[in-house]
Amino acid sequence: MATFLYRVGRLAFRRRWYVALVWAAVLAAVGLGALKAPGASDDGFSMPGIEAQKAFDLMEQRFPGATADGATARVVFVAPGGEKVTATENKRAVEKAVADLADGPQVASAVDPFQAKAVSKDGSTAYASVTYKVAANDLTDAGKTRLERAIDTARDSGLTVEAGGSAMDDGGGPGGVAEVIGVAIAAVVLLVTFGSLAAAGLPLLTALIGVGVSMATILTLSQALGLSTTTGTLAMMLGLAVGIDYALFVVSRYREERAKGRAPQEAAGLAVGTAGSAVVFAGLTVIIALAGLTVVGIPMLTKMGLAAAGAVVVAVLIALTLVPAFLGFWPNAVLRRRARKTGRIEDEGTRNNGGSRWARFVLRRPLPVLLLGVVGLGALAVPMTALQLGMPGDEAKSTSTTERRAYDALAEAFGPGFNGPLTVVVDAKGDADAKGAADPKGTVDPKRAAETVAQQIGRTEGVVSVSPPRFNQAGDTAVFQIVPSTSPTDEKTKGLVTTIRGERPGVESKTGATFEVTGTTALNIDISDKVQAALIPYLVVVVGLAIVLLLVVFRSLLVPLKAALGFLLSVLASLGVVVLVFQQGHGAGLLGVEQTGPIMSLMPIFLVGIVFGLAMDYEVFLVSRMREAYVHGERPGEAITSGFRHSARVVVAAALIMIAVFAGFIGESDSMIKMIGFGLACAVLFDAFVVRMAIVPAVLALLGDRAWWLPKWLDRLLPNVDVEGEALSSRQEADQEADQGAGQETDPQADPEAGPHPAGTSGREVART
Repeated sequence: MATFLYRVGRLAFRRRWYVALVWAAVLAAVGLGALKAPGASDDGFSMPGIEAQKAFDLMEQRFPGATADGATARVVFVAPGGEKVTATENKRAVEKAVADLADGPQVASAVDPFQAKAVSKDGSTAYASVTYKVAANDLTDAGKTRLERAIDTARDSGLTVEAGGSAMDDGGGPGGVAEVIGVAIAAVVLLVTFGSLAAAGLPLLTALIGVGVSMATILTLSQALGLSTTTGTLAMMLGLAVGIDYALFVVSRYREERAKGRAPQEAAGLAVGTAGSAVVFAGLTVIIALAGLTVVGIPMLTKMGLAAAGAVVVAVLIALTLVPAFLGFWPNAVLRRRARKTGRIEDEGTRNNGGSRWARFVLRRPLPVLLLGVVGLGALAVPMTALQLGMPGDEAKSTSTTERRAYDALAEAFGPGFNGPLTVVVDAKGDADAKGAADPKGTVDPKRAAETVAQQIGRTEGVVSVSPPRFNQAGDTAVFQIVPSTSPTDEKTKGLVTTIRGERPGVESKTGATFEVTGTTALNIDISDKVQAALIPYLVVVVGLAIVLLLVVFRSLLVPLKAALGFLLSVLASLGVVVLVFQQGHGAGLLGVEQTGPIMSLMPIFLVGIVFGLAMDYEVFLVSRMREAYVHGERPGEAITSGFRHSARVVVAAALIMIAVFAGFIGESDSMIKMIGFGLACAVLFDAFVVRMAIVPAVLALLGDRAWWLPKWLDRLLPNVDVEGEALSSRQEADQEADQGAGQETDPQADPEAGPHPAGTSGREVART
């Protein structure tokens, strides 16, 4: 591996114009494709294998023309203080608004609240339900404009008018501010780390090119693959973070090799051969974690994971090819300013620094450091035991939004359960064995069956009301709604759904018809159950594959196990902090979270997948340098110190950059992106600074030589990928002789005499090394 990547780095350095032109052509091609590609159509949220989804599919089949997942809007009318919406003037304004809504483009129906009896008992509030023929993402600007105009007209009459529902969704997605904040902080961190504008700018430039290629590709394929704006946001988030980090490690190793007296081209080859090997395996762990999301069986999650994995692939390829190519254009620009001026490069890896001093501190007190780190993360993980999963809706939005105000108005006028009705689909098609609802011919009487089901469910504790059944044109399927007494995210509502489904065998035996419970609330409950059931298999697959991968990289049994256990500490602590803020409300106001509630159902498994990949990044980058020093003859303690001397500063910079990028997304209005950004930022903080920088060296110090033990039989079975670059030593002399024979010294960009040299070394001496 190291030898192959060494050749790739040298080739990219030498053929820099070709490499740059190839990436420019790729960016132009996918960019042109993105400009010409049609916008992504929303094919609906699909969740195979759950009851709520089966009921949705049945509704689409039996009620043609009425899309089960079509966009909806619920317009709420509240009379001014002391008045009633049934008053003449107010009623006229409501009816006019409903008529305007019904005439809108793409509208399937708009129900008059006075005809549908959608008026509160005190007469202060009414609502109109608007159903569209298309999904929310397919609504045209004309349709949205008609909805907004009807609302504004009703407001002009003196009514308070708010609206919620999927038709009000603006699509979310990145607004640009988060990315700008993350890039700005990353630039400052890189500048402080490298002390050079060029060295700071190169990782940013290559990362932005990688993100451009990834995002343009996603936009090009969005129509064909049904990718959403959230998919693109995640790919941008991860692509930017790992793109900067991977380039950062290659550039840092290049500077280190230059300080040892290597010629620019040789330094680039060695940087890609060593740091590039770590980049490849770190990227593979991220890709495994993201691609492993397919195990969950949620199409949306699968698309998000695969798109983000694609962005990581692009970041790895750019770090291995475009970064050394740019180093070929400016071989000395990435060095410190003092080195460029004086012509003397100081090898920072040969002197003590903060990393080596910290490593020695841990080596002197490994057990206290280990206990403090484990106990601290364990304490932060405790709130995770109170984790409640759900899908935050309009109740989690800011009170400045019309959706939140509509939610609050309906809850106040009709009760907390009104915002989360359950939909029951009664299938009366087929023969009936029961006599209670069958006609003399033995077939099911659909009307009697639906009425019996509705009456039975209506007597269930926790049900406030049941709407009259509505039949399809064939008359064999009925749909009605149930209003619970509790809010959509209340645990009692989940219990009600379980109770109703538990009563199904008895009801079906009486009626001869079957029924299923669906609706947004039931769908969210089913999603939570499915995600929880998939979490353990997902962990087994992803962690198992990653342990095998790390076993190959480090050729050790204990190091991969220690890495996996450290990851579990990080992810549990980050989930605990998410529960503290988003569920229990501690410090929620500082993040703009106005309403606490259950944690998004997909959050735990999503966080596990991404954090595992990123945690293994730091494990590979940091421990590979320790392994490299150990392989080259250093004692275990010395190897730990060497690894920290060379890598600690860069790992800290990489972690700060990732934290900055992820934290920037906390400012997004989309609650899912906000929660993910916060969770990832906390996870990187815990993993990089507590697990990798404290717990890892403490464990390795306690294990000593045993940390690198591997049974001989397993050593023979495992392929030797040579991440440490042992095979490179024998190739350097041959490649240098070949370069001299080919006249490399005539290239001013690659000539060792054209740039700075190590302290106390002349250009001729460098050429002879």
